[in-house]
Amino acid sequence: MTDALLYLSRDDIRALSIPPAAAREAVLQGFRDYATGLTRSLPKSTLTLGPGHGFQAMTAASSAQGIATVKWVAMAPVAAGSPLPAVSALICVSDYETGQPLAVLDGDEITLIRTAAISAAAASLLASANPRTIGFVGCGLQAHAHLAAFRDLFPGLTNALMLSRSRSSAERLAEAAGAAGLAADILDDADALLARSDIVISMVPGAAGMTPFLDARRLKPTALAVAVDTGRSWKPETLPAFNLLATDSLEQSRAPYGVDGNPVSTVAFQHDLIALAGAPHPTAAAGRSLFAFRGVAFADLALAHLAVAQARAQGLGTVLPR
Repeated sequence: MTDALLYLSRDDIRALSIPPAAAREAVLQGFRDYATGLTRSLPKSTLTLGPGHGFQAMTAASSAQGIATVKWVAMAPVAAGSPLPAVSALICVSDYETGQPLAVLDGDEITLIRTAAISAAAASLLASANPRTIGFVGCGLQAHAHLAAFRDLFPGLTNALMLSRSRSSAERLAEAAGAAGLAADILDDADALLARSDIVISMVPGAAGMTPFLDARRLKPTALAVAVDTGRSWKPETLPAFNLLATDSLEQSRAPYGVDGNPVSTVAFQHDLIALAGAPHPTAAAGRSLFAFRGVAFADLALAHLAVAQARAQGLGTVLPR
């Protein structure tokens, strides 16, 4: 029987400095393992209490990685400028064969890395070869994680555009983009950002009274839109302007989600990353593409496995008695 647990705090996971390329490849391999049956996972179970408010459980097990994981996620609306996070999570890791608990991880940092890694993995399969301008709609922590992931994936990026309800968060992201070597521009017009961007990443949190404001028809003819917000910030009636619509898992989602938390009726997903990771779409970069996703448990498992392995190798974390 295992008589100790490895606990990895937020600071521990940050100290690992997991490279974006390693995170992206771990996630892609996770999708490949799922496609071949080496990993099993359940669609996330969600208890919705209101707009942007609820709880989720995400469970996966991998014979390839030798672990099983469950992530517990809590979501709550926050006011602009609030120091409280909109999402809080923990991950429990167990041995695949014996079921014995092995580790507990702060899920917030893993979620940041995992989410950006999924977005970048999709972009590696769907985006044009040489994007120059990336637009961020929403400039919180996820935007910073995505900036690092996409700067690593596309070193030819030269410009970053920011649109946010919080001027201070936009300024912080612009400063980070400048430090990464990009020319940064803060905008207050969504149509202008869409018209100038080769890649657009929307990360708008759910809130009561929110109105969709992004118009897919304003995008460049070969742009990629990544909807970390599941699609809630995009006007549903404009979504048919996308030539290709994909998600992480068709088992979990059949269409982008609207502001009411329900799938939209104007379009349906045609592809998912489970299939695309093994056989990329041959013409995706020739038109407008949308990748909107809710997150899958086996991607969290892939990043948790990577984090625990690196922490053990580096001697990081706290050993706790059971």
